Amino acid sequence: MRFDVLTLFPGLFEGFLHESLLSKALQRELLEIHLWNFREWALDKHQSVDDRPYGGGPGMLLGCDPIFRCYEHVQSQTEVPGELIMLTPYGQRLDQSLVEELAEKPRLIFLCGRYEGFDERISLGLKPREISIGDFICNGGEVPTMVMIEAVMRLIPGLLGDEESARKDSFSQEGLLEYPQYTRPQTYRGMSVPDVLLSGDHAKVDRWREEMSRERTQKRNESSRKCE
Repeated sequence: MRFDVLTLFPGLFEGFLHESLLSKALQRELLEIHLWNFREWALDKHQSVDDRPYGGGPGMLLGCDPIFRCYEHVQSQTEVPGELIMLTPYGQRLDQSLVEELAEKPRLIFLCGRYEGFDERISLGLKPREISIGDFICNGGEVPTMVMIEAVMRLIPGLLGDEESARKDSFSQEGLLEYPQYTRPQTYRGMSVPDVLLSGDHAKVDRWREEMSRERTQKRNESSRKCE
């Protein structure tokens, strides 16, 4: 699977790309990630990519020309067209079902905004899929892009040491949260592992885990409704 990231700050991804599972996946060529800087497609000597909004208002907007030309260059790099994703606070909410859908794509291209966002004509002309990771504001689209890459890459065959791990993640089974889990020692500071997990009865363990998943999900949903 290929990820292309279009950003003003490719350096933000340096640590992200060289640690943990992602680094190993890149080395094993299970996926590839390419970083592109909008400024390389700016035409003036200052490599300007932003300007003041028409009608006034605070901040600066990313302008059309560098973004369009950068995207068109990146899209042409392979015969496989990539699905363009724009990270915006007003896009489709990211959830596990959407992650599973995106994991079926051979290539994803991410547009990372900055400042006050994009000129609206970028959305109108390039027709990206607009996605939000939640009802809050980040300084830019880079961290949300990292979130999406982390979520999607877990579903790439062969990436995780145990494929069952991804299938049993929270939200992957009927939208349920994952059940509580424990490891050694059996007792720690007065807190003990539930007896059922020590019973050796796998059917009973499975029933307990399903019950705990449903109970945890119900509590989370009730808490969310109270906050609305």
